[in-house]
Amino acid sequence: MKATIETDKIVSQRQAIGIMIVLCAVMAAFIGGLKAAPQVPLLLCLLCFIVFGMWMKSPWERVEKALRDGITPGIPAIFIFILIGVLIAVWIASGTIPSMLVYGLQLLSSEYLLVTSFVLTLIVGSCIGSAFTTVATIGVALLGIGHIYGIPLPLLAGAVISGAFFGDKMSPLSDTTNLAASISGVDMFQHIRHMMWTTVPAMLISLLLFLLLGNQVQAQVESQQISVIVETISQVAFIHWVTLLPILVLVVLAWKKVSAVPTLLAGIVAGLLLLFFTNDTVTWSSLVGIMQDGFVAQTGVEEVDRLLSRGGIQSMMWSVSLVLLSLGLGGLLQEFGVIQRLVEPMLGVASRAKLIFSTALSAIGVNVLIGEQYLSILLPGKMFKDRYEEAGLDSVNMSRVLEDAGTVVNPLIPWGVSGVFVSGVLGVSTLEYLPYGFFCLLCPVITMVCGVTGWGILPKRAQSTDRSQKVH
Repeated sequence: MKATIETDKIVSQRQAIGIMIVLCAVMAAFIGGLKAAPQVPLLLCLLCFIVFGMWMKSPWERVEKALRDGITPGIPAIFIFILIGVLIAVWIASGTIPSMLVYGLQLLSSEYLLVTSFVLTLIVGSCIGSAFTTVATIGVALLGIGHIYGIPLPLLAGAVISGAFFGDKMSPLSDTTNLAASISGVDMFQHIRHMMWTTVPAMLISLLLFLLLGNQVQAQVESQQISVIVETISQVAFIHWVTLLPILVLVVLAWKKVSAVPTLLAGIVAGLLLLFFTNDTVTWSSLVGIMQDGFVAQTGVEEVDRLLSRGGIQSMMWSVSLVLLSLGLGGLLQEFGVIQRLVEPMLGVASRAKLIFSTALSAIGVNVLIGEQYLSILLPGKMFKDRYEEAGLDSVNMSRVLEDAGTVVNPLIPWGVSGVFVSGVLGVSTLEYLPYGFFCLLCPVITMVCGVTGWGILPKRAQSTDRSQKVH
């Protein structure tokens, strides 16, 4: 069934373009010009849109419903944010993250830390299918190691994010992988195999870039300073292989396809049990404080205190406020048909290259305008599915484009749900790590190149026979 638009309920195309220009100008002026946090410009955009709705004589109930509908899909992510804040604090207190730091400093060299971080997060992300969990656990430890070595954190964050979102894109356990396959009506494993056409080149190029950059980055600390930091961490935290068991709990539950919330809760409980068994001085009062406000280290060594003082529910409130504002604005854009109007001129395209370009740009546009990863797959998927059939292209081509330009682009958007989460957990702003998120930058480019060249494009008739046949 073809996508239809109820023109009596939404803005005109000229109005949609005008709204987009105003929103982009406000965001650019505040974030790019004033170097402000995204919350204030997002709030101003919300107010402008509400005034616009009043000018259109839309009832307040419609605006309120749009805000509510926009925020509702983000509630599970917000809950995950809060749980991960608690998880980080508990894992620091129980010795899990300090042990990863100590073992990492002992095993990983600064010269290969970038490429090692990319590979490790790629493996872990693929195993558990969650970029959020990968970034919040092994990613936090790797950033801590990089901070001690004096490696530029935006560069290291780019490696961590590239690996983590490789897993989010390619793992059969990932929500986005299942969603892209489902909305396109294709088998999930066929979808994963087809993504190899763009994912493998992006991975190899990223690997080469991180290897080259790693060789140019020199550690800014001496081995003696590393020894002092390791010794200090060992004095204030329980360093033992048993502290890594909560990580094993997460991996096992992920493999059993347990949902994210119970998996994170199990990781928190495992950390709490470990803490009570290994630290007889912990009290319920101190534990509540750690879970609420995060773990606070007081070692007297500034570097260690900075590394270990983090986590807690309150640490995620900055991210939660940004997500609420972003999704609220996205709900208004969707309700008033701004996105539909902007995409409408692309719906008539028929050629292979234009169709893939339009799908990719639509997914990127939804990420930019709404900031929601799932909607960047759902909305273009619903709009363009029939167009692929009309063009004689297999739907697996669309499912790949949705992941290449939807899933992995979201962490590059400062107000996107993934971008907000990553920057909040790693302590590196989105615009700082964006130039180094090579894998996330390369995937949409390569998918468009495939659209132009026909490389890795399946015609509809070749769905079950020749997966490598091109469309000419």
